[in-house]
Amino acid sequence: MGLDDKIEHAAEEAKGKVKEGVGRATDDERLEAEGRGDQASANVKQAGDKAADAVDDVKDAFKK
Repeated sequence: MGLDDKIEHAAEEAKGKVKEGVGRATDDERLEAEGRGDQASANVKQAGDKAADAVDDVKDAFKK
């Protein structure tokens, strides 16, 4: 996985945390839920990044 993707996914998670916090602070349930959704989406993408990295590690191990 590329570093750009990892940074983008981490930024998406941070954005979701901010949205959730603002939604909670302003009593905006929709914004709070949207923030949780953004975080969940980012977490799934980050899990995919980790899986792809693990596959690359295994491939590299067999090349040696």
